[in-house]
Amino acid sequence: MNFQEIKEQEQRYILHTYGRVDVALVKGKNARAWDMEGKEYLDFTSGIGVNALGYSDPLWMAAVAKQAGEIQHLCNYYYSPQNTALAQELCEAAGMAQAFFCNSGAEANECAVKVARKYGEKRNARNIVTLWNSFHGRTLTTLAATGQDGFHRDFLPLTEGFLYAEAGDISGVEKLLDGSVCAVLIETVQGEGGVIPLEEDFVQALSALCREKDVLLMVDEVQTGIGRTGAFYSYQNYGIEPDAVTTAKGLGGGLPIGACLVSERLRNILKPGQQGSTFGGNPVVCAGAREVVRRVSAPAFLQGVREKGAYLWERLLSMPQVELVRGKGLMLGVKLKQGDAHDVLVRCAEQGLLILTAKELVRFLPPLTITREEMDEGLGIFEQVLGKTEE
Repeated sequence: MNFQEIKEQEQRYILHTYGRVDVALVKGKNARAWDMEGKEYLDFTSGIGVNALGYSDPLWMAAVAKQAGEIQHLCNYYYSPQNTALAQELCEAAGMAQAFFCNSGAEANECAVKVARKYGEKRNARNIVTLWNSFHGRTLTTLAATGQDGFHRDFLPLTEGFLYAEAGDISGVEKLLDGSVCAVLIETVQGEGGVIPLEEDFVQALSALCREKDVLLMVDEVQTGIGRTGAFYSYQNYGIEPDAVTTAKGLGGGLPIGACLVSERLRNILKPGQQGSTFGGNPVVCAGAREVVRRVSAPAFLQGVREKGAYLWERLLSMPQVELVRGKGLMLGVKLKQGDAHDVLVRCAEQGLLILTAKELVRFLPPLTITREEMDEGLGIFEQVLGKTEE
């Protein structure tokens, strides 16, 4: 098949839920990818933060292939050593107590909602506070948790029980904690909202307030987690200890997995039959995730992510067409002085650079293993495209 035939096949047989770019990738190596006609691209998206170790990492591939050749799936009635080992390694890296495994970030957030409401049972507290401009998923419940009206409009009625506060407004949050609230759910960097980091003072004050009011503090680390911000989980940059953490994207290294992690105070809060997932904790996915956790949790690896992020930040900010750069680690948003971010995305793809957008910003989520050579080559394409946009 040629590209046009693939495009026509997609148009005919797949619901049009994605705004596609005219690229069909068939193979990759670290931050480089090739389409079916052999054209090479620098990929600064890593599958929206999923391919933490890049394309075709040999150690990750070996772990996945070995497990696939032994047992590819088993019922959760039975014990899986890959599953239990991943739970221990992930909890130790996160400073948490127990994990529930599922298949996506939205499912992980659904589990966190159930954990919060189960915790609030004792005083009939059912509401959950999230922040305006947040994004927590596309199921009806996680859409309700998302603090952006544009995501709600076509799918009403949504799940009830969510209240919204402004990021940075600790007094506004406090006013909502009237006894009806069981948890506050935040992203420390609002990714889909425009790559906006929360202020450290606000996050620390929020953590103290939640302790004072006996309200759970839950952190959505679906995009910020697994080394993306230069810490294994982004809340570790803020010096707080949340009660629950949700994670997905980079955890599986390219295979679908999500997890809801809970602290010691929530140990065994959910009982048999109160939550489940047919594919959650799949041994093949867990084998790949264990390789990711082992590598990414190493202090030297995380230091490398911080150094790469600082280099990208400096290079981007030096470009005359760039107004500002914000984010943390290898999760960066770029506001342009002129031009449309999506138009720049399309132009970059034509020239061999794959990037993302977040509202009016260009967004970069390269693999954590990206090399200096790959960064320089991709930045060269980006700067060239911005230069032509000015003309």
